[in-house]
Amino acid sequence: MKKDRTGNFFEDFRVGMKIRHATPRTLTEGDRSLYIGLTGSRAAFCTAETNALQLGFERRPLEDMQVFNTAFGKTVPDISLNAVANLGYAEVHFLSHVYPGDTLAVETEVIGLKENSSRKSGVVYVRSTARNQFNREVLSWVRWVMVHKRDHAAACGEAVVPATQPVVPPDRLRRGDYTARVREITTLTCIEDLWDDYVAGERIDHPGAMTINDSDHSIATRLYQNTARAHFDGHAMASGGGHRLVYGGHIISVCRALAYDGLENGLSILAINGGSHVNPTHAGDTVACATMVLDKVDVGQPHVGGLRLRMIGVKNTDAASIAFPAPGEGKAGHPSNVVLDLDYTIAMPKRRQ
Repeated sequence: MKKDRTGNFFEDFRVGMKIRHATPRTLTEGDRSLYIGLTGSRAAFCTAETNALQLGFERRPLEDMQVFNTAFGKTVPDISLNAVANLGYAEVHFLSHVYPGDTLAVETEVIGLKENSSRKSGVVYVRSTARNQFNREVLSWVRWVMVHKRDHAAACGEAVVPATQPVVPPDRLRRGDYTARVREITTLTCIEDLWDDYVAGERIDHPGAMTINDSDHSIATRLYQNTARAHFDGHAMASGGGHRLVYGGHIISVCRALAYDGLENGLSILAINGGSHVNPTHAGDTVACATMVLDKVDVGQPHVGGLRLRMIGVKNTDAASIAFPAPGEGKAGHPSNVVLDLDYTIAMPKRRQ
């Protein structure tokens, strides 16, 4: 008759385990407004209904990171309620736009496990999939998270670390959603830079910065129903000598909003190729970011191309101070003020030839 919902600890997971997460969530225009209030997003594609209509859509979709954060939140009670920290992402496929009124349901498969040498925790690797009310896949992703052990002495099996693709290939990118009318975005943003105007190796220092308040990240985790103790439970964090962590997805959302300046005509995120929360962010920290163009991607459309970008987020300094370590250097290549290293691909209109 025990009804304690204490979440899974590292030793509770098994490779191949499949979990259907409770409970499906319908997203609304109210969710969108709160997301804009938390991030300051100005994305033209999602900001106004008239914008979406002008760009060839029947209505405006929700922002991709809002959808990701909501779907991610569904997984927390089963995967990361007892997390030390969420470590990284790979193979994030944004497969279909999501609209107000759509309902998301999420399932997860455990694809890897690796106990840490301290034996106090381990890393859990999972692949999660979100579907809408028509059972259509709209989003899938791999993530790895460090999870506490319930019993430090508990025996754990041999480590299984899954291989992941370093880049989501072009043939897996969403491509059929855009008509030639997306070129009209320049009349909305009053900026003329399109896919053709970016070059690999180009760096963009985004001028804005945002201080993360206690209320911001508290509301964000509630909006996404992300109940991880590291974000929710200040008493538990203080008992361990720490402070509540800002949810990493909120940092991605804030940096994505700050990156509007310089990428004004971006349409949607097509994929997150890989990413890591390099260092923690706490209430009171101020976040800024810079972007480097890694590649220009042909997605098979004459009016839309892909831009593969690397975005570095920092705390308590300005974007101009950001150094871009070589790919693959990971956390060791970053100073302690770097909080995010994200490799992602966006859609952007091409200039008419």
